[in-house]
Amino acid sequence: MARRGGFPGMPGNMQNLMKQAQKMQKQMEENQRQLMEKEFTASAGGQAVEIIVTGDKKIKSVKIDPDVLDPDDVEMLEDLITVAVNQALSKVDEASQSVLPAGLGGLPF
Repeated sequence: MARRGGFPGMPGNMQNLMKQAQKMQKQMEENQRQLMEKEFTASAGGQAVEIIVTGDKKIKSVKIDPDVLDPDDVEMLEDLITVAVNQALSKVDEASQSVLPAGLGGLPF
């Protein structure tokens, strides 16, 4: 039979656990809101292509140096854009992991 005021093996009572969970949820929501307001910049080809991505992984801008526009080498420009976008998205992912409350460790969200 379970003891009153909590679950066997769990310290504290259920009310305290709920309060802690609510506090953690509010902190996560605030961290997420702050992340969405940030912008992440990445470039490729020595600044030939620059991408700015928001915290919710939306591309805000793409800048391309006119010197890299070569109609005979479109693949190079495509590669530079791909590299810059992937770097910017990786920065968002890294920032997203860093805003998780410490108690959640590596839980996927």
